[in-house]
Amino acid sequence: MSIALFWLGLMALFAAATWLGKRLRLMPIVSQLLLATLGLPLVLLWSEPQGFGARELLAQDWLTMLYGLAFTLLLGHILSDVIDLDLDASSIKVALPSFFLPFFCGLACALWLLPAQDTLASIAVGLLFALTAIPVLFLYLQHFAYPPGKIRQLLQAAILMDLMCWGIFAVAQGSSAPATLLWPLLGACLPLLLKVLRVTSPGFNGLCFLGLLLVMQQLKLNALVFGIVYLLVLAALRLPLRLPLPAAWFGALQTWLTVPLILSYGLLQVDWQTAWAAYSWLQFGALLLLPILSKLAGNWLGLSWAERQLGARPGKWRESLLLNTRGLTEIVFLNLLFQQQVISAALYFALMLMGLIATLLPALAGAPTPPVATDNEASHRYEVS
Repeated sequence: MSIALFWLGLMALFAAATWLGKRLRLMPIVSQLLLATLGLPLVLLWSEPQGFGARELLAQDWLTMLYGLAFTLLLGHILSDVIDLDLDASSIKVALPSFFLPFFCGLACALWLLPAQDTLASIAVGLLFALTAIPVLFLYLQHFAYPPGKIRQLLQAAILMDLMCWGIFAVAQGSSAPATLLWPLLGACLPLLLKVLRVTSPGFNGLCFLGLLLVMQQLKLNALVFGIVYLLVLAALRLPLRLPLPAAWFGALQTWLTVPLILSYGLLQVDWQTAWAAYSWLQFGALLLLPILSKLAGNWLGLSWAERQLGARPGKWRESLLLNTRGLTEIVFLNLLFQQQVISAALYFALMLMGLIATLLPALAGAPTPPVATDNEASHRYEVS
């Protein structure tokens, strides 16, 4: 059996898991996370005696290019959502404690509980504690029939948190190697040239964005700095952007190819025999529980601040669970950190498992009684493509 056939079979396995998950009312990302985290080690146990170990499966030039394309599409889509900001005060009040409490908890965990690592890796751990998955949060809110006003508030808070995560990491990474920032910053100035040339096509802007993002990723330059600055410059110049693929096509590509490929590519680089042994039970337990508990506490404080009351309210604890979802955003960030060797394979595995648990919690909690929409809330609409 050739390696290409193995990868086709693996993608078919993900497709089957996604199809079965839909029959069980699981979102695709939940089914895919379950298969990747729990099923992929079993696939490797079967494939290694056949001569298809992880090293052989990953040592293909065509696979590296396909992974880079898939990663670029996913990162570009998430960044284009993150930059689309129109924040109100209540969203900011939710976001600040929801971000900074788990961020500082993650920093403390990295400095005092985990083995010694450099400053950038410690910052990355804090950011991974603070992330919220925008696409998964939106799907949960839609599934639970939340009113448009509440969807808007929680999504805006998640967008602001993720923007802070991407921005802090980009600055921290760039400060350690300032020379690597030059080309990304120059590339991000392309909208200025397009403005001078009166090129205002949204599709062309989107194509240039994804093309340059792929170049930065392949050259191992700071793709995050490029993506964030490029989109901020576009917004400042009021130039429109539309990604080349229609939303329905991108959704199908994401579900059936890009996410399974990114998950598999990342997890196949983990040495499963040593992943469990790299940390003590205290360290591994902290990596599973502290991100969830600190994020829930920060979410509760943020929601309480936005509502100007600390008392319990029906649904507040569930909204805290929803803002704790990790899903797709954390997968992309984890793979970015792992690809650039900022974090170890053991840390990658532990936080991937944590992300699976955090993403499953809102589904396990059952369907809520959705809040009643007020007239003011009903006037708002928010969509995530």
